[in-house]
Amino acid sequence: MDTLSKPDIDKNFGKILRDFRIKNKLTQEQLSEKLGISLKYISRIENGNNGVKTQTLIKYMNILGLPPNTIYAPFITNKEAAKDIEISQKLSSLSDEKKDFISAIIDLVKTLD
Repeated sequence: MDTLSKPDIDKNFGKILRDFRIKNKLTQEQLSEKLGISLKYISRIENGNNGVKTQTLIKYMNILGLPPNTIYAPFITNKEAAKDIEISQKLSSLSDEKKDFISAIIDLVKTLD
């Protein structure tokens, strides 16, 4: 995505937030209560009609288990950063046991430098 417009960002954020809310089996009303914001505001965010405040976005991420990379990935064009995000997204789908294993491998590889 070469040009970043606020409406494009709002629409992408809204879709991602809605998808994660649904994945977590929460209604907009349930999420509204957890976030302490109005149902109308959640609807506007998810439909891309409203931006989301940083504090609210952080609450969303904590409640829904949403990694920051997932939110920003569509806007990253730097190849090195995009590769880091790709690896992070692959890791997020693994079990905790497999994540620990991969982490140990990374620690081992770092000692080889």
